[in-house]
Amino acid sequence: MIIALDAMGGDNAPLVTVEGALLAAKEFDGKILLVGNEKLIMAELSKHRKRYDLPSLNIDIVNTSEIITMDDHPAKAVRNKKDSSLAVCAKFVADKQADAFVSMGNSGASMAAALFYLKRIEGVLRPTIGVTFPTVDRPVFIADMGTNVDCKPEHLVQFAIMSDVYCKHIMGIANPKIALASIGEESTKGNELSLATYKYLEKTNLNFIGNIEGREIPLAKANIVICDGFVGNIILKFGEGLSDFMFKIIARNLKKHPIAWAAFPFLWTTIKDLKKTVDYSEFGAVPLLGVNGVCMIGHGRSNKKAVKSAILAANRNAGYDLASAIAEAIANNGNYNG
Repeated sequence: MIIALDAMGGDNAPLVTVEGALLAAKEFDGKILLVGNEKLIMAELSKHRKRYDLPSLNIDIVNTSEIITMDDHPAKAVRNKKDSSLAVCAKFVADKQADAFVSMGNSGASMAAALFYLKRIEGVLRPTIGVTFPTVDRPVFIADMGTNVDCKPEHLVQFAIMSDVYCKHIMGIANPKIALASIGEESTKGNELSLATYKYLEKTNLNFIGNIEGREIPLAKANIVICDGFVGNIILKFGEGLSDFMFKIIARNLKKHPIAWAAFPFLWTTIKDLKKTVDYSEFGAVPLLGVNGVCMIGHGRSNKKAVKSAILAANRNAGYDLASAIAEAIANNGNYNG
């Protein structure tokens, strides 16, 4: 398996991308391509000569002359910067020189590059980004998380179909329960988009269980939650803020109570487990579903652990022919809007 990593993508690249690749290479049997400015990548690699046996790691460098920044317009940057690290990564997958690509850079540009080089799967109206969201018992897959803020019912139905395929093949859930994010459990609750989508989802062969309220998402009532990107991104950002808030409150209140603070060493294992549960770096990156190839998009402020997790996730994703499975599922549910 060959994974192309956009070594220049992200707020802290290439520092964290290079070290994340080194961490992944220790657990990864395939090859990692570090795509980007060769001089900068080599400089980062040289910092780790004492810690890693670099010649033994299956890592190659692919030199590129351009970088797509966070401020670049996604589509224009992909069209105009053909020798950017991101564009070259996507082209490698399109040309079968790599099995997947990973970027922690401009997420809009990552999607644009995937669409430009990999193309949409036949029958897919819009690709979607899904996020594995931590909950009490098990992760919940939520789509869309910001890629498509203005949607039609048929878009949401396809998000559900693609998410269903992803959860079956990648998350190992045999018959995922799918719910629609809304303001009430009743089928009559919601806006025009959710009301129409509900009716269409009922006509599919998916395991659709109805509406789900926001408070029920962390309780894992469903395996998959479907919404437009506007709602999904709010859920994502609220969840990130809530986890940070939670740990600050725990620390503040422990300090207020000397006895509780003294017990902190005994609580540390439990707190570490809790932090791991809500830590985005455990998942690393999220899949772009609906394109002919594997594209994993990470957070701009990703650390080395997140980069490592993203590469390993890309390897898992590349082990399945998701594109064919999605195309078949879309075709099988083609009468959903009839």
